[in-house]
Amino acid sequence: MPVTRRTLIATATPALLFGQALSIRAARAAADSRMAVRAAGNPAAKVHVEEWFSLTCTHCARFAAEVFPKIRSDLIDTGKVYYIFRDFPLDQIALAAAMIARTLPPERYEPFVLSLLASQDRWAFARDVNLQDELQKMAALAGMPAEMFQKTLADDTLRQAIMDEENRAQAEYKIEGTPTFRFNDKEQVGQEMTYEDFAKKVASLS
Repeated sequence: MPVTRRTLIATATPALLFGQALSIRAARAAADSRMAVRAAGNPAAKVHVEEWFSLTCTHCARFAAEVFPKIRSDLIDTGKVYYIFRDFPLDQIALAAAMIARTLPPERYEPFVLSLLASQDRWAFARDVNLQDELQKMAALAGMPAEMFQKTLADDTLRQAIMDEENRAQAEYKIEGTPTFRFNDKEQVGQEMTYEDFAKKVASLS
């Protein structure tokens, strides 16, 4: 089963104003290069896969460590799949990490995300440490200066843009947990997948 969002991280918007507010913010976010699609592979691939994930999701971490490398080598690098990363932060620390990841140069996004997923015990779940300090150490290893790190975490525009995308996914696709996968914007799987099941889905759509 996917991990569900366990902490409310968005400020509630009155229902009658939500759609209008979301449209305005979406237009603003479209002009922000940090909110551009982060993806791997050839956009011309026959199969597009979107993964909604949280950087504090242990199921996402296991998938990234045990399944994604083979997907990368056998399906993405061979031109069969265009893989799109979608933020779905489950809590505040995941949201902060997503903000940092999107502020890095695009070519550093995937390596940084994978490194965060592989080291959740150090920066997300460690005890008796300041989690923000641990995240800053990870960001520094990715080349982000301390001043930029602090500036990013204080950027309410970026924070809201990420939450708006999460709210859109919930409203349009009924996504509530991570990981969730959509294949060619048609078929949806709301749980961690094996490579075999993932490859079968891709083959059926190729």
